[in-house]
Amino acid sequence: MRSKITVGMYHCKQGLSLMAFLGFVVVSQAQERAINWLNFEQLEDSLAVQPKKVYIDFYAEWCAYCKKMDQAAYRDPKIIQILNTEYYPVKMDAESTEVIAFHGTVFNNRQLGKKRNPVHEIPLMLASRENTPFSLPAVVILDDSFRVRERYFEYLSPEQMLEILE
Repeated sequence: MRSKITVGMYHCKQGLSLMAFLGFVVVSQAQERAINWLNFEQLEDSLAVQPKKVYIDFYAEWCAYCKKMDQAAYRDPKIIQILNTEYYPVKMDAESTEVIAFHGTVFNNRQLGKKRNPVHEIPLMLASRENTPFSLPAVVILDDSFRVRERYFEYLSPEQMLEILE
């Protein structure tokens, strides 16, 4: 026959195990509720390990439609699931002042001090259109060989984005 102390310790251990499991579930669910955005350095490392389609969101702090996409489309569970599993999602401030080394080349914001809203080289290279000034929001989708497949220069609703991603 077990003593009360042994039984109490047994229940205590079960309770701790249950709490640890529930904590894991909560953390896992929280990760599923957010897109695992990468930067370009992380993207380069990931592509070296396993080629995959790339989804790039160029934004700026002042861009109202960019913020609207953050609040609507990028919080949709289906979009989060697709971007986290089928793509390498990258989010970049188009006006970044960072020097970025990617695939043996160094990129920077050459427009700093020359323009009111200086745009970094990477968004200019990947999300520019002929005879049209650079505009936001800008979404670029690349295939698993890192070739541009699609570009979007507008607010994308969750429904539009799902159509694009599926």
